[in-house]
Amino acid sequence: MSPAVVRTRLAYGRLLADAWAAHLAPRAADAPTVVSTFAGAGGSSLGYSMAGYRELLAVEWDDHAADCFRRNFPHVLLHHGDIAALDPAVLGLVPGELDVFDGSPPCQGFSTVGRRQIDDPRNQLFRQYVRLIEHWQPKTFVMENVAGMVRGQMRSLFAEILGALKAAGPGYRVTARLVDASYFRVPQKRMRMIFIGVRRDLGLDPVHPAPVDRPLTVREALAGLDDPGPFQRPSGKAARVAPLIPPGRNGGDTLLDLGGKKAFFSLERLAWDKPAFTLIKEVSASRNGLLHPDEDRLLGVRELARLQTFPDAYDWGDSPVDKVWARIGNSVPPLLMRAIAQTVRERILDAAELGRPRP
Repeated sequence: MSPAVVRTRLAYGRLLADAWAAHLAPRAADAPTVVSTFAGAGGSSLGYSMAGYRELLAVEWDDHAADCFRRNFPHVLLHHGDIAALDPAVLGLVPGELDVFDGSPPCQGFSTVGRRQIDDPRNQLFRQYVRLIEHWQPKTFVMENVAGMVRGQMRSLFAEILGALKAAGPGYRVTARLVDASYFRVPQKRMRMIFIGVRRDLGLDPVHPAPVDRPLTVREALAGLDDPGPFQRPSGKAARVAPLIPPGRNGGDTLLDLGGKKAFFSLERLAWDKPAFTLIKEVSASRNGLLHPDEDRLLGVRELARLQTFPDAYDWGDSPVDKVWARIGNSVPPLLMRAIAQTVRERILDAAELGRPRP
């Protein structure tokens, strides 16, 4: 094997390993602080930690997600329960002291996967996010959500959220941009809406990260990964459809090409030399999921983690495959959040520190 091929095989795995080492490193005395709400299994938290932040608190209500979080962030205070029951005084912070407030309110009501309902009660959880902004008055905040929130009838709710964020507390300058995660070393097609707000008294504008790399392929992402981890095989009718699906296509298009009926559009086979399809939360061996490029099986847990930029060392425990798939598919890719966290730190927090009058 040539040196060039070896480098290609190992580069992505080493990138994740180095990022994991940064997560485990001691925090600097002047490390910026962050609170993460709707933390899930820790995708956002890991991104901030990789960027050198010190997390003061995470908030998550789902039992399995909270268990995954504790396993990988044993030293972070976790509010395991309803965000509406969180008393922000628990941290004892002076208003304005917190550097970054982060959150990804549930996006199912906005998602283009499945039914989109403007009156889905989960669409209103952003109000709890705003409540905490008004109490802590952080220097900056970051909110992540799906691209579907700016499509169709959801645009009115998007405008409502944007207005509430700008008016929160002392007032914030806020920008929202669609970001393609594949340009931030996330080897999948994943469009996300990223809100960044900066407290008005800092006199700075929000800044989004610039793309850092070309899209990575599935081959590059899975190179050197010898164990796919636990996986499922298609069952029922999906087991008959899966072998017919070529790389880069889904079951629905394949069946239509063969003169069949519309079905299995969410059963997709990856192509080695393209980024992966977007990872989704729900997976069923009888209906949907991502198929291996060559094998008639769904991806394994460790393969999924690679595609979502979780390092190989991340501990998912011994949970069922569908549970871990939900945690990974519902998470913010850590490398995407690391890029955002680095930009916020360098372009906003550091600039605000330099602009302070000397005592």
